Amino acid sequence: MRALSKRRAAVLTATVLAVAGCVAGAELTHKSPPVQTVQVLAQKFDFTPDEIKVKKGVPVDLELTTLDRLHGFDVPSLGLRAEIVPGNTTHVRFTPDKTGRFLFHCDVFCGEGHEDMDAAIIVVE
Repeated sequence: MRALSKRRAAVLTATVLAVAGCVAGAELTHKSPPVQTVQVLAQKFDFTPDEIKVKKGVPVDLELTTLDRLHGFDVPSLGLRAEIVPGNTTHVRFTPDKTGRFLFHCDVFCGEGHEDMDAAIIVVE
């Protein structure tokens, strides 16, 4: 009889721990923020949109495309860099960990007017 009580106690303890683990796992999954996807078009001497607003701590997926020629995407203050190739979508994924206004520019020479090809990522709380 005593062995049966110990077995029941062990089964009950294991069940409680399993349920608690499932609840904790569901809470962790539920609290992760959704990814913010932003489409960015690079074209001769312009980025559209020219301002991208994102939230600190929220994962971001920038989908970079171009139709005309090779362009660069460089955000030195956030440590981001990519090449944008015609006909392809380039993904730049990051999670901002600081607020502010961060300028980005094309760092692949794309013709006269290239020096004016810049825009900004604005990270808010």
